[in-house]
Amino acid sequence: MTRDLFAHEALAQIPKLLTLLDRNPHSPTYGCFDRNFWQYKIIDFPSGMAQEFVLPLALAYNTPLPDNSFYQEPAIRNWVEAGILYAAASAHPDGSCDDYFPFERAGGAAAFSLLACIESYSELGLNNPVALKFFEKRADWLAHHQESGRLTNHQALIVLCLDLLSNLLQTTKWDRARVHRLEQVLSWQNPEGWFVEYEGCDPGYHTLTISCLARIYKLRPDPRLKEALIKAVELAAEFVHPDGSYGGEYTSRNTYNFFPHGFELVGEWFSDALQINDRFLVGLANGLAPCYADDHIIGHHTWNYLLTWRDFVPDRPAPTPRLTGRVWFKEAQVLIDRRQDTELYLALNKGGVFKVFRGNQLVASDTQFSLQVKAGSKVKNAVGHLVDSYAVKVDDDEIMIEGELGWAKQKQMTPLNLMILRLVMLTVGRFFPNLIRKLLQKMLITGKNKAPFHFRRRLEWQDGHWYVSDELQAKSWQEVIAAGMGGDQTSIYVVMSRTFQKGQLQPWLDLTDEVKKLDGYEWLKLERNF
Repeated sequence: MTRDLFAHEALAQIPKLLTLLDRNPHSPTYGCFDRNFWQYKIIDFPSGMAQEFVLPLALAYNTPLPDNSFYQEPAIRNWVEAGILYAAASAHPDGSCDDYFPFERAGGAAAFSLLACIESYSELGLNNPVALKFFEKRADWLAHHQESGRLTNHQALIVLCLDLLSNLLQTTKWDRARVHRLEQVLSWQNPEGWFVEYEGCDPGYHTLTISCLARIYKLRPDPRLKEALIKAVELAAEFVHPDGSYGGEYTSRNTYNFFPHGFELVGEWFSDALQINDRFLVGLANGLAPCYADDHIIGHHTWNYLLTWRDFVPDRPAPTPRLTGRVWFKEAQVLIDRRQDTELYLALNKGGVFKVFRGNQLVASDTQFSLQVKAGSKVKNAVGHLVDSYAVKVDDDEIMIEGELGWAKQKQMTPLNLMILRLVMLTVGRFFPNLIRKLLQKMLITGKNKAPFHFRRRLEWQDGHWYVSDELQAKSWQEVIAAGMGGDQTSIYVVMSRTFQKGQLQPWLDLTDEVKKLDGYEWLKLERNF
């Protein structure tokens, strides 16, 4: 499988990135990538994360990719430098930046965009004291900033930024902060190999952490980091599906993320890592990569794919057959069962959300029961896919998950909510951005409020198939106005989730008519086999 697939996918995004950029040298927002701010004028501040888009442009400019019409184009070079300078001009005096609301001082946006600016500066061989002063100020802020929530990928990004900038400026000023932050990253790796992302294991963001740590290891080899990378790569290998797709709704953050660059770097000394990318390339060739081409998240995969093409290892091991058997990550509460020509990926901590593959094809993706429930003048959504501690029983040929549905997080912004948020952030909130972020995380991401519906899900292996029987009980069915099951439902706010992926084309299973027939404490029952 050719590495050029990575180049083709990445180059296809460059015109859109250029559309997002204010390319007018006489504009006060020259170099801004947030089109909602500079062009549409529908928001009142630019997102600092958007300045990350300088990196894919710099790589397109400086890499002799096949069919690369942007290679060595002087305009691209000028626009990249303008993007770096706009990142500096739009930052807060302490070097931080905002992402979703004013005075947010978002650690992730600051780290992603700083990494992109440092890398772009080096790629183009720039000589700009204003940019260097900005890099140093932002690194100082990141070195001492601890955001709410445990997102290991952000911490790994910060370590990589400090490493790269230390080399660029030939300084040791961040050595202590860098060591402390790396210790934190390593301490957040579970013994099963995965890195914590909010409530557990997300194999998608896990690959981004691998990409960062692989770069860090190449800059400063460390035996403990090497051991951590091997464990992380071995875990990631389990989540490449037989069709070449990766991850999905059964993971903690519901992402299909796949960042391949780290596997090429690790593959230079641990060849098993290369097979992960080779399997993913099969899915990429068949159109199974998710679409990340929206205005906010288009950058991450684009630069990562370009780096993968550049560092692609030519001498690759022969593919090995997929192993059969069961892998149960008990801490992550994810069970993978491979037998005969069937593979099951099951989230025990998300009510039994699963994907089933037969041969090299996706047979079913299931994100549990979903009900629309009348609650006064409002309609609420009760779902079975929220993270919780469910009653679980796992035997060789039978798996049981039992518990309560939870209320989906469907909070939307209103003019009043936005006015209140702006008022808070323009007054006391600007001094306590981490507290505001923590409150929003609790509201939109973590935590579960139980709904008055009890479910039982049983998966049984019989005659070469998985038989799935579902039961759902309500104290009253009268308030339920619609019911069903989908293959890609999620109910928490995650930036990189809810992207389209080809496997989501399976139809919605409508159970509303069955619910209308129920009364009292009767059970809704459903049986299927895959």
